[in-house]
Amino acid sequence: MRRSSILLLLAVFFFSTMLFTGCAGKQKHVYKASGHTSAARQKSTMRCYTVWGKRYNPTYVKVGQKMNGVSSWYGPNFHGKYTSNGEHYNMYARTAAHKTWPMDTMVRVHNLQNGKSTIVRINDRGPFVRGRIIDCSYKAGKEIGLDRMGIAKVQIEVVGFSGKVQSDAAISRARRTNTQARVKLTDFGVQVGAFRRYEGAKIYRQKYAGRYPKYKSVIRKFADVDGAPLYRVWLMGFNSEEEARDFKNCNDMPGAFIVRN
Repeated sequence: MRRSSILLLLAVFFFSTMLFTGCAGKQKHVYKASGHTSAARQKSTMRCYTVWGKRYNPTYVKVGQKMNGVSSWYGPNFHGKYTSNGEHYNMYARTAAHKTWPMDTMVRVHNLQNGKSTIVRINDRGPFVRGRIIDCSYKAGKEIGLDRMGIAKVQIEVVGFSGKVQSDAAISRARRTNTQARVKLTDFGVQVGAFRRYEGAKIYRQKYAGRYPKYKSVIRKFADVDGAPLYRVWLMGFNSEEEARDFKNCNDMPGAFIVRN
């Protein structure tokens, strides 16, 4: 009898061990987004790049900045793969891909077709399809109805950086006072022209202001070697000398050079 009890206990132990081991083997790893992009990775993701023959020039943004276009979503086929900022893509987190906005920018995505909205954090580049401006994770896409619609017309708005979202009141107040927060902004620039006459410099300033609205186009007056005025046209607002150099090289500006205000 005692021998039978021992054998029974061993059988139960063995069966339990097999059961729990089997369950553990079937568990899926859930990738958690860190919410932080390293300085080195942030620097590399702000350089210009080319996909399918088209060149993209990442740029810094400010809270309240908006963009209209089409949103899509991506899910299981990319789950667990690396994103542009070095994280593992987690389809169950509220993240998204954008072609030019900085990593860790917080963005409100508003579906213009059903009125639903969600907030995502940029951690990847894309979508590289004409007309599409943002690619939401599965979770974010589901929250605004993309899992049923596939794609939708949306308006996206910058609402914060590095996981911190500003309130609607703070964003509205910043717009009124023109003090919107930026990711980073220093005094590096690119000189795109120099003129003897102010009228010529003014035309160039307007031309570049329309072509690159994310940067500030300004005219600086200097005295030439003979004392005559020389009007230089600068594009200002680059985060670093390297970013300004990348911008110059990416936009085919052989005569331009880096300046600092």
